[in-house]
Amino acid sequence: MDPQMEEKIFALERPNSKLVLLYLVRSLAALVMFPFVFAPLYCKYISLRYHFDKEGVGASWGILFKKQVFLTYARIQDIHVTRGLLERWLRLGTVEVQTASGSATAELSIVGLEEYDAIRDFLYSKMRGARGELSAESEAADEEPESLQLLKQIRDELRTIRQAVKGGGPDHV
Repeated sequence: MDPQMEEKIFALERPNSKLVLLYLVRSLAALVMFPFVFAPLYCKYISLRYHFDKEGVGASWGILFKKQVFLTYARIQDIHVTRGLLERWLRLGTVEVQTASGSATAELSIVGLEEYDAIRDFLYSKMRGARGELSAESEAADEEPESLQLLKQIRDELRTIRQAVKGGGPDHV
């Protein structure tokens, strides 16, 4: 990933101001209930903070009741980008991050961002790097993992045993 884009993502702390307009339009659909629908969404907007660092990604929001979510890159299982009709019109997107927690919903939703594709790609690269899924160039440069060496030793030992059982091995009398 481009180092400049990575720095831009690490510096990202707040959703785009267009998110308030999205919340406003969605709340207007409630007609009479507008104030009761819009007020909590607006409170979430003004308190919403994102945190990207070398270890993971997090978000916090809430005025009366504070909620914080932090996910290390190694825990991330899947990443989805969703964009409804209004979000596409406003050029916003939501990046939904899922873990193996067993929940059907996203563990963390990063809402109201114009850089949703870059964030998705960033999270994928960090997720793969945290799991040790490196590029072919870096794998070739590194030596074999200990588990692979052990598996090769087991394979060679099994070959020797198979040859001995068939009668073609060096230990056959």
